[in-house]
Amino acid sequence: MSDTMDPQLAAGNRVELAAFRAQHFGWTVERRVATITLTRPERKNPLTFAAYAELRDLFRRLAYATDVKCIVLTGAGGNFCSGGDVHEIIGPLTQLDMPGLLAFTHMTGDVVKAMRACPQPIVAAIDGVCAGAGAILAMASDMRLGTGASKTAFLFTRVGLAGCDMGACSILPRLIGQGRAAELLYTGRSMSGDEAFAWGFFNRLCKPDAVLAQAQALASELAAGPTFAHGVTKKMLHQEWSMGVDEAIDAEAQAQAICMQTQDFRRAYEAFVAKAKPRFEGN
Repeated sequence: MSDTMDPQLAAGNRVELAAFRAQHFGWTVERRVATITLTRPERKNPLTFAAYAELRDLFRRLAYATDVKCIVLTGAGGNFCSGGDVHEIIGPLTQLDMPGLLAFTHMTGDVVKAMRACPQPIVAAIDGVCAGAGAILAMASDMRLGTGASKTAFLFTRVGLAGCDMGACSILPRLIGQGRAAELLYTGRSMSGDEAFAWGFFNRLCKPDAVLAQAQALASELAAGPTFAHGVTKKMLHQEWSMGVDEAIDAEAQAQAICMQTQDFRRAYEAFVAKAKPRFEGN
């Protein structure tokens, strides 16, 4: 996919993505829930240059999607993602000059930016290996369901790199605390599934054969909710990291006032009066 913005998106047009054909990972949409599946199971689903670029561009397009209200991110074959492909990424990186290296690191960082900017909640379903850039994709998701057999490793230091990759030094401490994040980023060791749950990285632990189904069930629940309001919640969760408390309260007042103008807010009130369950439509 091109690094150039799609003309439709530049014009602010809404798009439908159910018919989108991904080249480097699996993509399905069912009942307003999209599932992205990393599909190189024979090598634990590593990423390539092209996969990074396609993920970045897809998450950018999702900001305009009318038919996707929640996203599930998972891997095939009992593993989530082993990170950047050693032969197709790590090797070639050793041959690049500084401008080329910066172009690559900015591109990978843009994947996380696009994940955080798309309004749909992202639920990661994590089993087995979740390492390097795979751990970053999990971290950048809004919620993470894992298994006891999962092993999450921010292993950059083990290949001679800093732990500050794709936003890890900013996002990970907010999820599990500064000291725990520092330990993982300095040592590169694997965090077990039990640790990930106890430390708050995982929202829940599931059986390996149930983790994807439970992630999709959670995504379906969110997709049936007030999705415009969910998008506002996601934006404020992200933006308020850099705000003081007073600034955040004022920003939330504006955001909530906008949500009070939606039809979903009116539907919820009318359903309450009628002693019925509201049916949200995302507007």
